[in-house]
Amino acid sequence: MAAEKVKKTTYDASSITVLEGLEAVRRRPGMYIGTTGPDGLHHLVWELFDNCRDEAMGNFADDIELVLLPGNIVRVSDNGRGIPVDVHKQTKVSALETIMTTLHAGGKFGGDGYKVSGGLHGVGASVVNGLSSWLRVEVYRDGGAYVQEYALGKRKAAVKKLGASKLHGTVTSFIPDPSIFTTTTDFDFERIVAHLREQAYLVRGLRITIIDARESGVKVPSAGDGLYIRNQFHNSPSQTFYFEGGLRSLVAFHNRYQKPVHKNIFYIEKEVDDVDVEIALQYTDDISSQVFPFANNISNQEGGTHITGFRAALTRTLNAYGRKSGVLKESEENLTGEDALEGITAVVSVKLREIQFEGQTKGKLGSVEARGAVENVFSEAFNMFLEENPDDARAIVAKSVLALKARKAAKAAKDSVLRKGALEGFGLPGKLADCSSHEASESELFIVEGDSAGGSSKQGRDRRTQAILPLRGKILNVERARLDKMLASQEIKHLILALGTAIGDIFDLSKLRYHKIIIATDADVDGAHIRTLLLTLFFRHFKPVIDGGFLYIAQPPLYKIKRGREIFYAYSDEEKIAIVGKDAEVIDEAADAAQENAQADEAGGEEEVVEVEVKGKKQKILIQRYKGLGEMNPEELWETTMDPGRRVLKQVDVNDAADADRIFDILMGEDVSSRKTFIQSNAKLANLDI
Repeated sequence: MAAEKVKKTTYDASSITVLEGLEAVRRRPGMYIGTTGPDGLHHLVWELFDNCRDEAMGNFADDIELVLLPGNIVRVSDNGRGIPVDVHKQTKVSALETIMTTLHAGGKFGGDGYKVSGGLHGVGASVVNGLSSWLRVEVYRDGGAYVQEYALGKRKAAVKKLGASKLHGTVTSFIPDPSIFTTTTDFDFERIVAHLREQAYLVRGLRITIIDARESGVKVPSAGDGLYIRNQFHNSPSQTFYFEGGLRSLVAFHNRYQKPVHKNIFYIEKEVDDVDVEIALQYTDDISSQVFPFANNISNQEGGTHITGFRAALTRTLNAYGRKSGVLKESEENLTGEDALEGITAVVSVKLREIQFEGQTKGKLGSVEARGAVENVFSEAFNMFLEENPDDARAIVAKSVLALKARKAAKAAKDSVLRKGALEGFGLPGKLADCSSHEASESELFIVEGDSAGGSSKQGRDRRTQAILPLRGKILNVERARLDKMLASQEIKHLILALGTAIGDIFDLSKLRYHKIIIATDADVDGAHIRTLLLTLFFRHFKPVIDGGFLYIAQPPLYKIKRGREIFYAYSDEEKIAIVGKDAEVIDEAADAAQENAQADEAGGEEEVVEVEVKGKKQKILIQRYKGLGEMNPEELWETTMDPGRRVLKQVDVNDAADADRIFDILMGEDVSSRKTFIQSNAKLANLDI
């Protein structure tokens, strides 16, 4: 056998690539902003806003404006000190150009530029510049106005002085590069509003204005037009935030639809060992918890050392007070962290001069000193709060003791369900028509409404990869239900066993049996209610399934349209009009079309006949309106809703968990007045099928 020839390659100094300037950012954007999807796109806004907010945290600014302009331009301005424009001794170009074109260059690495900031990694402005097709910075300081423009991270010209000015501050305008953000470059106004509202609570006395002027038709401001342009957009959607209450106001905001367990909101702010600790909390009668961690006003969605210290101090303090007051009996075991957190709404904010995050997106705090500082400050202050407010203290501890008892009852119920499930059909419910594949990556679970839809879908499915779980009626509303009550529901129990992940503290996403879980309900009010109940269940108890991208909603067609021998399916009224023709005339000829309608009559659904003119000849078209999946025969269900090659699925995700939490509280909770107000406020936005 002839020896195989191997092509020789040379690996020497010439093989090493050195990326200059911001080319590394453009080559590997995910390393700096996490993703090039919607989250990464909005991260550009957060980075620029953080720079403005850092000026406010240092008491150099008190007014920030963010405007979404035509042409997909974002304009962010503050009345801070203004970025320096003098020549930097090391780079030999202006400090402004150095900051905007060099990674890890900024005023946050030492010296007297910033005592506390969120942008200590020093890559914010330069990363935004590197990922923008166009960016312009205007600086007002030292009696002058200056400007510099960039394209794809590189300067177009040197810093230019526009003239004299009495203003002070910085304006940054940019357009995200569509070659980087290929999924979308559309900014979500409501998402920006929610994020900046939260920041306004965190910096007392800071005014933040957000304007959506994309549809205004106003000319994009020129360089040198000043810091603020809000007066040009009187008719554009806008929000302005200014809060003096700080974290207390933020806790009250999150609890506005909840019933507090105690009246007084706990609050403490104290500096220890160069760590400023600020905490506010209040318990409600909810069974879930909300803890919002911040480090240097950066939201840490993954928590970190400050949250570890907070949870340890909270559990220890409640156990000590509970024993001392007698609310926690000697015969009862200690509260766990899970018990102590039930029903809590807390904001934990720390500020450090030298701060460490785990990852460039700053999702988790890594500074070790934050844990000890939070634990010491909070433990002492919360114990004093409990001693000085005995009524509030007893209510808080009683709430946690109730959580302890419920947890033990739920564990017993859960263990019973799992033991029982393991003995019956290898843990799978009998009503589940499982698929033959054991590969979760290719397996799908359709959760369908009723036995009729279950029968059709079982016959029409691909038995190798598609499983069917029919639900009987409406499942339990789990928004206020504890685990033991949930597990008493046969429908929920069957769903848990089918998923394979278990639930509660033993939930394990790696054991998920299907990587596509598809909610398929009817297109009517009852179907929408069942879908909402299922979404509530997944959001409250299976959120990792949503976060992992495994939950979908099926989109069955609304209409079946038959024209001669041709059959079309329309998934919206707009599609129906496009197929039938907007000038089609409805005629009352059901009797003449009886033979054509026979097949549709068997399936059910509403029908009408329209007349159209095609090439000078009049033609009748039969339109059948589907109300439920059970109205479709197996072939129709496969063609329209189950066939991976033709179906339409909506993936469920949660862009703003806090806002989603609030909506579920309103719609699925016990506060009728809040639900009524929500419905009245949003009634005009609803698509009603009457």
